[in-house]
Parts: sequence; structure tokens; C-alpha cells
Amino acid sequence: MAGRAAMLINVGTVIMTVLTLASLVGGFGVNWGNIASHPLNPNIVVQMLKDNKINKVKLFDADSWTMNALAGTGMEVMVGIPNNLLESLADDYDNAKDWVKENVTQYMRKGGVDIKYVAVGNEPFLSAYNGSFLKTTFPALKNIHRALKEAGHTDKMKATIPQNAEVYQSANDKPSEGDFRKDVKQTMLDIVNFFHDNDLPFTVNIYPFLSLYLNEHFPVEFAFLDGNGQTMTDKGKNYDNVFDANYDTLVYALKKAGIHDMKIIVGEVGWPTDGHKYATPKLAEKFYAGLMKRLAKDGGTPTRPERLEVYLFGFLDEDMKSILPGPFERHWGIFRYDGTPKFMLDFTGQGRQMVPVAAKGVQYLEKQWCVVNNDTVNLDEVGPDLDYACYHGDCTAMEAGSTCSKLTKVQNISYAFNMYFQIQDQDVRACDFKGAAMITKVNASVGSCLFPVQIVSGSDDFRINFVFGRFVVFGLVLLGLLTVI
Repeated sequence: MAGRAAMLINVGTVIMTVLTLASLVGGFGVNWGNIASHPLNPNIVVQMLKDNKINKVKLFDADSWTMNALAGTGMEVMVGIPNNLLESLADDYDNAKDWVKENVTQYMRKGGVDIKYVAVGNEPFLSAYNGSFLKTTFPALKNIHRALKEAGHTDKMKATIPQNAEVYQSANDKPSEGDFRKDVKQTMLDIVNFFHDNDLPFTVNIYPFLSLYLNEHFPVEFAFLDGNGQTMTDKGKNYDNVFDANYDTLVYALKKAGIHDMKIIVGEVGWPTDGHKYATPKLAEKFYAGLMKRLAKDGGTPTRPERLEVYLFGFLDEDMKSILPGPFERHWGIFRYDGTPKFMLDFTGQGRQMVPVAAKGVQYLEKQWCVVNNDTVNLDEVGPDLDYACYHGDCTAMEAGSTCSKLTKVQNISYAFNMYFQIQDQDVRACDFKGAAMITKVNASVGSCLFPVQIVSGSDDFRINFVFGRFVVFGLVLLGLLTVI
């Protein structure tokens, strides 16, 4: 797989700089998610963090293997409580005490984990959830905070709730008109007042990419932080990017609630690299370059000029994430599924042309691919097999404008067959499709469209879990693929 990075990163005549002694930007960490069919071994991921001089990480659970891998590293950690636990934590304080004992207290030892935050839920008030967690999130937060306090941990860590920026809005798109969404306003007011009374931070996830994805008329340059966006003026303050405008909309929403000095953490911010015409490595590189330069200058926003605290999203691709928000959801990683970097990124914020340090010690399955058997395939009858392969695999890179969107009809089918074959650990039975497929030792990749070879997974546990959104019917998504020339 030595040519993989070269396929994805066109370095041209750029002189490479090794990321070693550089002084990293302060105030940033990364999100480490594990919604993957074959997650990397946590020890490999921790070494990647060390090699790239990243010392802050945000998790979406408190998986013991991950936590033990982080033990003794000195990295600041935000552990997460999944939304499906909120009800039990809200209903019974003893459940909250047990969770804290098992997932926090046991790591509070010499050589343990430096837990700085406990994230209660993840974007629980998304409108797509139809209020499912509206009644349980705040009680769960209070119980977790109480349990942390009784265990003597609140001098070391804070509870918080990562919210999507959707929880606030502006009637005229000006930050100064920011206020909490009507259907969640009273609950949000209760939460932020609790935050204020207990010195807890507000955590928000901001995604400039989604502004482009959701609005075809959105000015492209306004999504980036390199100063090229058309300036918008509000209350004497100038905004040339949507990140600042979004962040300050929250600041004004808090002010309307009578809160003027609450700490704000950006829990997720990033740019995907596939699954949409604007989701490309080139644009991801552009976005991160602007963001890291901003962080390097300890700069904030027009309304809050002090230093930002952010967590980049995400560290690694996750091929089992729900694609209900869009096919790009599986491609947020700075690194591919195997720990290969996708684009230039200088974590020091100095704008140098640097490739992040790749994962070391990754083991791959055999170098073989599943492709169409031209001697036996009936192209008029292969449609259901294509749908099946994508239904149980990942065909998001074939979306319009994506890296594999210009394949021929046969290549499309081969790509789908191979994705299913690799996810099934190259089981020979997964490369049959009624005789339409065959295994080959010849790399089937086409140009920049990578036909991957799967890694030896870091954990078999994830392979048997059904992840929400995995079983999304791909038939509608794939309409027209068979007619691609």
C-alpha cells in the first residue's frame, strides 16, 4: 500500500518537512470516533497522536481499551456518554454514580487518564431527533455533575453537553439576532443557567461545510477562514467567514439569556474529503490551513477575541457512520481508515507544506480485490447485487462529484463488490454475487479512486455491532449508477 498516500496527495515539487520539534498550536484537540467496521488498534491511534504532537482528544464514549491506551500519556481527554444512556442516567442517580465510578474514577490514579471534560450526550437536541432526548438530557447532566462532585472530581473536570449549532438561530442571519431555537429554548435556558451556576462550559459543534452543502447559493469563500470571504457588518463588527458569525450568534444567544462570560468550547469543526462536490482533500486542506493559522495567533471572533478552544473533527474516517445527513459523513477524517493522511496540514499553524505523520504498524489483509468477472456477469441483472453490496458496504465515494463518481458501469460494480468484500474480511463467499464477481491480485484502483484493501481490525467487537444508520437503503442513492458510461 506504499503508493496510497501518493495517490491522494499530489506533492509536486513541494519540499517535505518532518513534523518533529515544531511547537504545536495551543487550544486544539481532535475527535476520535470509532464508528468503523475495522477500527484501528487504540495503541496505534495513541501513537499517531503522539507523533503529531496532539495532546488533547475528545471521545464519544469511555471504551476501556481506548481509555487504557490513553493512560499515562498526559493527554487531556473529554470522555463521552452516548445518547442511548441519557434516560437511565436521568431516571436514577445511582446509575449516574455507577457510570462515574466505572468510567471516570477508575482512571483517576497515578499513571491514569487526564480527564478534563465529561460530555453528556452528543447533539441531543438535533431537530432530526424529534425531541427524543429533550426531557432526559438536562436531568442526566445534573446527575452526572452531582456524581462527579460527590466523587471529588469537579476540581479536575467539568461536565458539558455538546450541542449542534442548530440549537440557536438568527432571524436575519446576523449574529446579534442570535437566540435559542423556540422548541428547545426553555430547556436551553435551564441548562445554560445551570452551567453558569456551576462554572461549566458550553460546547457547540460548528460546521461551515454544511452551509455550502445545504444552500447552493451560499458564497463559497465565506465558508473558509483565510480572509477572502465577502465581509458582513453587524453592530460595528466585521465578519468574513461563517465560523465567526456562527460562534458569535451563540455568544449573543447567551447574552440574551443574561450570561456574558461563559466559556465556549467548539466540540467539533472540520471539513470532509469525499461524498459531495465540495467535500475534497483540496478544500479540506484550505479550511484547516485557515483555521490553524487563526489558532496559532490565539485569535478569537469579533465578539469574543480571546483564544479559542476547539476539537477538530475528525481524526479518522468512520465507514459505518449514518449517512442520513449526507454521504460525506463517512469522510470527515484528517486520516483515512488506515491512518494514512489525506492532505497537507501543518498543526503548528505556520502554513508550511507538511504531511501529518501516518499510522505505524498497521497490518493489512491480503493484497487482493473483488471485481466484476467479465466472462460471467450479466449487466442487465446485476442491479440487485450492486444494491446489496452498497447496502452492507460503503459506496459513498461514488456520489456525484466524489472521487469515484466518474467510473464506468463495470468499474462502478467492481467498486461496490470490493467494498463489500473488504468489509467482510475478504471472505471468498463475499466475492461471488451469483458468479458475477471474482478475486484478483491486480490493484483495481482507478486514478484517484481508491479500491481499498482492508486492515486487520483493532477490535472485533465493532464488527458485530449494528450502528444506527448503517442499514440505509442505497437503492435511491444509487439510481443511475448503472447507466454511467
